Amino acid sequence: MKALLREMHVWMTAYMKSFYTADEEVMQGIRIKETHTGYVTANMVALAHELGMTEHDTALAEIMGLFHDVGRFRQYSMYKTFNDAQSEDHAALALTVLDELSFMKKLAPEDEALVRFAIKNHNKKTIEPTDDRRALLFAKMLRDADKLDIYRVLAPFLDESHADEAPQFIKGLNSQRVSESFLAALVEGRQADYHAIKTHGDRKVVRLLWVYDINFAWTMRKIVERGYVDRVIHALPHGRELTIGFQKLKSYVAQKCAGQDRLADFLSK
Repeated sequence: MKALLREMHVWMTAYMKSFYTADEEVMQGIRIKETHTGYVTANMVALAHELGMTEHDTALAEIMGLFHDVGRFRQYSMYKTFNDAQSEDHAALALTVLDELSFMKKLAPEDEALVRFAIKNHNKKTIEPTDDRRALLFAKMLRDADKLDIYRVLAPFLDESHADEAPQFIKGLNSQRVSESFLAALVEGRQADYHAIKTHGDRKVVRLLWVYDINFAWTMRKIVERGYVDRVIHALPHGRELTIGFQKLKSYVAQKCAGQDRLADFLSK
């Protein structure tokens, strides 16, 4: 598995660099995704170690992180956007790219299926139903590893003074007002329909609502340690209903952080 991992890393590094261009605006997006790939891969390995996974399963987790966004690069070259709604589902596109890679067949069929399931479901609102506890575990890990780094990616652009520095795919929404549907979701402590985003305020609330989809206490503790939740709250307007939502969210986060991640629990649920 170690030799295969090296082969995959070498290929992925070259693949990402193949999209380099003299167009600085395009390069801004490519660099973000290139760096994001590295962080998500590292997050997956760290989480696997936290869970006490075997060397084999840690390697699978690493592969999932490495390839989870491989479709983003082709997506941007084809459509000049990272917006799935305006192009195509980047997870599905990632699976198409993986279909073209002969070294994927060096994985055992059951391992390849796990990799594909996790990647397919890393960007969906919910994970598709499955009775395969290992597939569900890896999918949850990848979703957490991805969100943890997306918080890092987006953090600098919460401050309106840095709005002009944001990549083109982040720009486009200006109002700080929070729409009623997102306010209700925050107060009720649930996910919202991302397709209904109308304002920059809505987009910020979505980042808060992500905490309700975090699966591991390890991930939540990292989010808190890095101040991601507090930074988003500070960047939002404060009113009675928003404050109620913030309090509910902070209580949930504290409870999640106090939990323990036992591998056996995730495989038996």
